[in-house]
Amino acid sequence: KALKGVMMELDDCAFPLLAGMVPASDPMVAFKDVQVALLVGARPRGPGMERKDLLEANGKIFAPQGQALDRVADRNVKVLVVGNPANTNCLIAMKNAPSLKPSQFTGMMRLDHNRAVSQLAQKVGRPVSSIRKVTVWGNHSATQYPDLFQAEADGKKLWPAINDQAWLENNFIATVQKRGAAIIDARGLSSAASAANAAIDHIRDWISGSRDGDWVTMGVPSDGSYGIPAGVIYGYPVTCRGGSYQLVKGLEISEFSRKRMDATLKELHEERDSVRALLGK
Repeated sequence: KALKGVMMELDDCAFPLLAGMVPASDPMVAFKDVQVALLVGARPRGPGMERKDLLEANGKIFAPQGQALDRVADRNVKVLVVGNPANTNCLIAMKNAPSLKPSQFTGMMRLDHNRAVSQLAQKVGRPVSSIRKVTVWGNHSATQYPDLFQAEADGKKLWPAINDQAWLENNFIATVQKRGAAIIDARGLSSAASAANAAIDHIRDWISGSRDGDWVTMGVPSDGSYGIPAGVIYGYPVTCRGGSYQLVKGLEISEFSRKRMDATLKELHEERDSVRALLGK
């Protein structure tokens, strides 16, 4: 009944590109021949639930979805995992789809990226459209590391002008890391409109390309770049062209950044280890 209500609302939006809808609770039906899959549904954390319990509960959702994608989706499908914990849910889905390429699976870090851009724009008094080269490294969690050391506005690096370590640590990084919790505290519900907007941004850039002179953050399979060993879905700076993404290479990583990048990696390793039974062979 709830699904029917969503379909009614989509009808009422009269989207010019919406040609039809197929309601489904069976992933084998839902993912048949899909070219883009947004995996939004995840179990929320309940009272007294440990993170490990949450990971296991969600693993039971994302393993079958990965298997269904593997069997019936278009061979070039692009998958975005939105449901939290997004990075490890993405890893589970990816590992259960061995006939698809790992690069076809991404976890949503764009909401964190957009939050970082917005906070930085407010600090320097510039429009968000002028802010470029922000990265959010690591996990979509409170350990993530929003990095502004490469950030620019109108072609000029911003950090030399800001040069405020207390603001960086206590305001910028902490605000972006805890923004989701702050929104829950303020409105009694988790981020909805901003998360939907971030998913649209992510898919649009992946398909149509990111803007010149800038990069975006995507959760992608680690490959050893920046000292992050393979085996996790990690937030990296990427550029998108021709329907694929490329990691931005060669950025200078300070000791300050390294420490935070390693801390969020540690959490991702812990998450991965707690769901190892769901990762297939």
